[in-house]
Amino acid sequence: MPNKTEQFFEKFKGDSEKMKLAVSGLVKGFGALFQGVMKDGALKTKEKELVALGIAVAQHCAPCINLHVQKSLAAGNSAAEILEAACVAVMMQGGPAYTHIPVVIDALESLDGELEVSAPSQATVA
Repeated sequence: MPNKTEQFFEKFKGDSEKMKLAVSGLVKGFGALFQGVMKDGALKTKEKELVALGIAVAQHCAPCINLHVQKSLAAGNSAAEILEAACVAVMMQGGPAYTHIPVVIDALESLDGELEVSAPSQATVA
């Protein structure tokens, strides 16, 4: 039986595919923003992942927490570093909103029967 984190990643993979079809401009724009911000710069990706994780915790964003724990580990952070970063309390807007798009899609599918994906949104993030 998979645990909650495994269930999240299993569902998020499918949700990500739905998002690519339903709101492709948003996914493309957010992805470009994420990659541009999270690459090594004055702060290394390892440090940026800890900041993002602290923000996710501060915002009570479970999807963000799962994703940034995974990315923090991949960037080489230890469990102790990750737990310490979880104490960071700062404000965050973008990530939590992005990871809640599947909730909107699920509601549309539930209330409307079937989500129309033949005409993806042309909304983009500049």
